[in-house]
Amino acid sequence: MAALFGTDGIRGLANRDVTAELALDLSVAAAHVLATKGVFEGHRPRAVVGRDSRASGEFLSAAVAAGLASAGVDVIDVGVLPTPAVAFLTAHIGVDLGVVLSASHNPMPDNGIKFLAAGGHKLDDELEAAIEARLGEQWARPVGVDVGRIRVDTGRADAQYIEHLVDTVRHPLHGLRIAVDCANGAASEVGPEALRDAGADVVVINASPDGRNINEKCGSTHPEQLQVATVAAGADLGVAFDGDADRCIAVDHRGVIVDGDQIMAALAIALHERGALVDDTLVITVMSNLGLRLAMTEAGITCVDTAVGDRHVLEAMRSGGYVLGGEQSGHIIFAEHATTGDGVLTALQLASRVAATGLTLAELASVVRRLPQTLVNVSGVDRKAVDTDETLAEAIARASVELGDTGRVLLRPSGTEPLVRVMVEAATQTDAERVAHELADVVRERLSL
Repeated sequence: MAALFGTDGIRGLANRDVTAELALDLSVAAAHVLATKGVFEGHRPRAVVGRDSRASGEFLSAAVAAGLASAGVDVIDVGVLPTPAVAFLTAHIGVDLGVVLSASHNPMPDNGIKFLAAGGHKLDDELEAAIEARLGEQWARPVGVDVGRIRVDTGRADAQYIEHLVDTVRHPLHGLRIAVDCANGAASEVGPEALRDAGADVVVINASPDGRNINEKCGSTHPEQLQVATVAAGADLGVAFDGDADRCIAVDHRGVIVDGDQIMAALAIALHERGALVDDTLVITVMSNLGLRLAMTEAGITCVDTAVGDRHVLEAMRSGGYVLGGEQSGHIIFAEHATTGDGVLTALQLASRVAATGLTLAELASVVRRLPQTLVNVSGVDRKAVDTDETLAEAIARASVELGDTGRVLLRPSGTEPLVRVMVEAATQTDAERVAHELADVVRERLSL
């Protein structure tokens, strides 16, 4: 049987892959594993449970709370809040476990379950494996006063999270008009409120979640509405979150998209200038554009590459003690203020940089001259042979020499399918497309199943 946990918890079609029964059983198993590890020793265990705005989150969060309470864990149900808010509260309140019901940027029918350890960090792989192994086991249920209690938060959690966010802002946002696309998701209330509290004049779109419209042609994966709204409102910039608000994509005053690479560049330079960028290092993934790497080199900043996925970025940051890292998608981690990507925090930090410098977002983003990029998916091939085929290795080497310092080749085997992704960056779109398709032909010829 395939493992339940992926790189970001459990995710799938709600009520088919991710069911109430699974949510309840996983919560019970999680409580048992943490108890066995001694996490609950000496005190009555507590957990925070939050969700995004999907309709399925209502019954899934109820199932999680029921499972935890049945295992003797007291539960604080904080309702609809961003994933990073639940991570913050897990640490801030000092509970033993955090649980988030969300499928992030996925379509509304999906949902997911993510467990957070004490301190707000994602559970280690070994703990997730242990939870999965204990699903459905027989156990002696607590009774009487030993059962857990469920308390519904009445808004204090929202206020604590917003206060935390605003406290991170070094330069107030007075004088800035900001358009905000909340994706009809978890940040529909706290996102605009945090920006207002920091001093901005805020224009809000897609902040009316009804359980069905999360991520629907809006938010960070569909920024077209934000582009129009930013220009129409005469805003200085616009920001878009995804469903659980762990991502942020921006647009400048002209409606031009500013992606995660450009946001990271602007913020890394800001930290570098005030001596707060540890080892003058930014952590990025292999999918970040070469233009970001070149810009960072020019600014005296080193880039550390990781595999794709925020889990890998966070691991590299923790192991090296670095303070800033993220992905092109806008999933950006500020280790000084958060244990996971936080879209609202990113928006505040970016807007604060605009306010502090007096530069437009377009000017700040211009340090990254994005190189043309082409991605070709080659299916029906042996993905495991990418690193062992000598002919393919020779073709990659020739392409790399041809592209020189203004280009890059990356081959990424899929983790689940017989598929290889060929990515090429070059000085021109024509060169990127030509080299990508030439390498794709070699992959088909050499690795075909």
